[in-house]
Amino acid sequence: MNDPLFDAGDDAATPLDPEERRALIPTYIMTRAQLNEAEQIGIAEADRWAFARKRDVLSETFLLGLHKRMFGKVWRWAGTLRASERNIGVAAYKIGVELRTLLDDLRFWIDNATYPPDEIAVRFHHKLVWIHPFPNGNGRHARMAADLLAIALGRPRFSWGSANLVEAAETRAQYVAALKDADAHDIAPLLAFARS
Repeated sequence: MNDPLFDAGDDAATPLDPEERRALIPTYIMTRAQLNEAEQIGIAEADRWAFARKRDVLSETFLLGLHKRMFGKVWRWAGTLRASERNIGVAAYKIGVELRTLLDDLRFWIDNATYPPDEIAVRFHHKLVWIHPFPNGNGRHARMAADLLAIALGRPRFSWGSANLVEAAETRAQYVAALKDADAHDIAPLLAFARS
């Protein structure tokens, strides 16, 4: 049975379990397009809030709060670490430890100039997506967090292919392929995609 709300026609989209699906807040949403539009409104509001002043993007509290601001008017679980298993991401019980490790690594990379600023921010993005801390919205959250970090490191926001990465399309396929390359320890395609 096709569900017009949750069948995205995109193999890269993260499926939600039935309990997570029931956490949808707006009752008018019946299609994927309506869901995407409602989420995009929250993302735009979070974007204005997040970039209005300097933020401590290397704080777990901030990262959870950012996700809540992005998706909190659409999903009850927004800003809450995932408790269910996924076909991608670390096991749910490892999320907290992996997130803290990532933030510690980032502080070290920044303090020691281990990588150039763009690469630090792109590696941050990749590891956030790899951890997959939330039921959904991980890529959008990780892109905004990486943009905030890039700015904090004196760089401009990334373009991320200059296209909608939510809809299944060629640009999204390139993005997912670049993430898979990064999973295989080749960060160059994702770094190039971020500035394309």
